[in-house]
Parts: sequence; structure tokens; C-alpha cells
Amino acid sequence: MYEIDFTPKRVCPRNIHVGVSDDGTTVECVRFSGGCNGNGKAVAKLVTGRPVDEVVSILAGNDCKGRGTSCADQLTIALRQAQEQARALA
Repeated sequence: MYEIDFTPKRVCPRNIHVGVSDDGTTVECVRFSGGCNGNGKAVAKLVTGRPVDEVVSILAGNDCKGRGTSCADQLTIALRQAQEQARALA
């Protein structure tokens, strides 16, 4: 598993910890620090075990309160970064 800590922008959580499979294809773990605890845990449960590409296609561009982003959208950025880094090492 390849893991990173991502600092999101314009959302409540201070950090999103993500882990993807060694080949970068599957979400292995997600943990939000800060923000809405229940929502962060729910999103993590929903995406863990799913393909990164599927999660990104569903959640990318999701907006919260006109911010132009959301916790879910920031998660997709974190997942893409982790995916790219995992693939570079594979």
C-alpha cells in the first residue's frame, strides 16, 4: 500500500490521509482530520475498496457552499496524487 497525507484547500478538514494499492488502482484507506467527523467517516467507508478511477469520476467537482470544491472533491485530488506517486514507484 502507498500512503500520503494531503493538505486540502478551502474545506474544513486540515488533512486527508489516503492509501492506495501498490499499483495505484484501488483505495485502501481514507482518514479525514478535522471537519465533520461523521461525514468524513461515511465517505471513507463508501470509497474504501473501490477503484480510484471510479471514486474520482463520481466525486470530482462536487461543490460545498459555493467554494468551488468540497471535502469529497479534495479527496479526489489526494487520491490522484497518491495514485500517480504509487505508479511512479511501481
